[in-house]
Amino acid sequence: MPSLPRILPTVHCDTNPEQPSVAASALKTVRTAVAVPESELKRWRRTFDANAKVINGEKFLDPESFVNAIAPKEDLTKIGRAQFAILFRVADASRRGLVSWDDFTVFETLLKRPDADYWMAFQYFDVDNSGYITYDEFKTVFSANIGPDAIPFDFDWQVDWVKLYLGKKNGTHVLGYNEFTQLMKGLQGERLRQAFKFLDADQDGFIRPEEFKRIILEIAGHKLSDAVIDRLPTLCTLSPGQRISYSEVVAFHNVVREMDMVERIIREATAKSKDGRIDQSDFLNHASSSSRYSLFTPMEASIIFHFAGRGIGNQRLSLLDFAQLLDPRWRAPHQEYEARSAPSTSASLLQGFLHSSYNFVQGGKPGEHVLYAMFSKMAERVDPSMQNQRSTVVGQLLYKNSIDCARKIFRNEGFIGFYRGLGPQLVGVAPEKAIKLTVNDAIRTRATDPDTGRIKLSWELIAGGTAGGCQVIFTNPLEIVKIRLQVQGEAAKLEGAIPKGAIHIIRQLGILGLYKGASACLLRDIPFSAIYFPAYWHLKKDVFREGYNGKQLSFLETLGAAGIAGMPAAYLTTPADVVKTRLQVEARKGQTHYKGLRDAFVKIYREEGFRALFKGGPARVIRSSPQFGFTLLGTSFPHWPDTQYPWQDKPPQMETMLTSRHDDLAKVRARNALKILLDVHGDFGRRAAALQTPLSLSNPRLSSS
Repeated sequence: MPSLPRILPTVHCDTNPEQPSVAASALKTVRTAVAVPESELKRWRRTFDANAKVINGEKFLDPESFVNAIAPKEDLTKIGRAQFAILFRVADASRRGLVSWDDFTVFETLLKRPDADYWMAFQYFDVDNSGYITYDEFKTVFSANIGPDAIPFDFDWQVDWVKLYLGKKNGTHVLGYNEFTQLMKGLQGERLRQAFKFLDADQDGFIRPEEFKRIILEIAGHKLSDAVIDRLPTLCTLSPGQRISYSEVVAFHNVVREMDMVERIIREATAKSKDGRIDQSDFLNHASSSSRYSLFTPMEASIIFHFAGRGIGNQRLSLLDFAQLLDPRWRAPHQEYEARSAPSTSASLLQGFLHSSYNFVQGGKPGEHVLYAMFSKMAERVDPSMQNQRSTVVGQLLYKNSIDCARKIFRNEGFIGFYRGLGPQLVGVAPEKAIKLTVNDAIRTRATDPDTGRIKLSWELIAGGTAGGCQVIFTNPLEIVKIRLQVQGEAAKLEGAIPKGAIHIIRQLGILGLYKGASACLLRDIPFSAIYFPAYWHLKKDVFREGYNGKQLSFLETLGAAGIAGMPAAYLTTPADVVKTRLQVEARKGQTHYKGLRDAFVKIYREEGFRALFKGGPARVIRSSPQFGFTLLGTSFPHWPDTQYPWQDKPPQMETMLTSRHDDLAKVRARNALKILLDVHGDFGRRAAALQTPLSLSNPRLSSS
């Protein structure tokens, strides 16, 4: 019956009904935040109305519009959109070739069942809707969907497998739902056995490589990438003779059947490996340690590494190397490269420059660092006062500890005393942090293995240390002006000196004077960054498990990793900071003068003891840990989209069903139902869809009328 032309655009089940403008999107976001969530019936109705066709004044879904309504836009399997039409016969309970709103509601409700995949497969085989499946029904549906060129399946009553499930007396025993589910689970193994026996003409227990490929294409082709399918004949190279044994066929089938477990083991093993790579021994060891019993045999492990290693199974492989085996959609790198236009050399250089500039701006967000500077000033004011205190000078031991120091600063200089030197801090903190983060990220990017995403510890230390060294360009002038402003309060109390401003101090020191104590500043900042950045990344990866099965860190986890990493970095570099402070502060009458870095270390140790080198250490931890924590939180928190370079080429990722689960379980179960049917034959449903003829119990094939 002809239908009216479509007026509404096609709307898929996992897409929004419209693509609004930016302003409309913002308005919609606000409305969504305050509106009551859409009920599932309304969502189903919206999908149905958007795809339905009006026939005789009523809305119905034909096979094409039904597929548009239930099939996702993108799928992580090789299931074609046309094969979703298999489920149309399940939804079309009245067998009229159309799905009404009531039929669609029942279908969507069925998808909510925890066993929806097997339930739908059962309904597909239950042609007469009797609630059970007879021998004739099973044979008719099976034969109608495999095609005349498929490897034949023996339905003879003398076959033990058939007798076990359907009884001995001419199939008088019918299948209920629970029995059917177990039959379908064992059907593929029986098909594998019969297919091997059929193709093993000599009955010597071996078949040719092309025959093995034919078997796998029929029962598991939808689960494998094109690259693995092309290499299927190479399985014969695992043993001499250029032929494939039954045990090798069964082993390969077991690998495909347990592919989800294979992926879990590979992901966990590569995540724990120091270099991000594993070999067969690592795989088997991790499989044994993560289960009660041995999951995989040595032959199955050899098959996994044979196809992942492109024929060389004795090498160490990264997670991306296994992608062609685990991801049915995998394409070779050169195909991915050809799929998108390759940028020119000049464009690549411009892209790199823009990326670095973006990182610099992100690392130096002025608004964030104003807050950080003001937050840390109280602890930072205590830090140099403690470090500059000379315990050998009579009457100069002003502070017993950091708490006593803070108390006396407040009493002598007031609350404003904690914020002396805030001006230089606000001017210099943004470029200081920006250049540190930019240099560290640039070196880490160049030194990271593109296949594993790992970086050697030596390169982590080099990246952090180099970043710390580069920041001294901004740090040293900032530090010397800030420190001299901070200690003026003590000088005013002891000697009656008049406090000077930052401009006066800069003029007094001159350009070269601003870099006084730069060697000590380098000695502090290089180790600090060399400790901090590797500790931060390892806390995220190894402790909080970022990236493990697609995990993204929460706000507190990101802040915790950044804050904890700053504690050892700040405290262990305190001796260099003490020496830097002594060199940069103008020595008063009666105080020790230092000629240089080595002289300062020696004199402080001799005159004041080893503990003097760690003066102000707790104050440094209190200041530096939160400051760097919020800095890295502001530039790397994954849920803040503005922290990522918008035009950055994404690193290669392996995305499978384990890491990209659809939010709607109903759609997952619909796909799983199709997979159960496709396990019967890779072309299941395509032949029926092509002929578009109903099943007939009187004919084991599709009826011709």
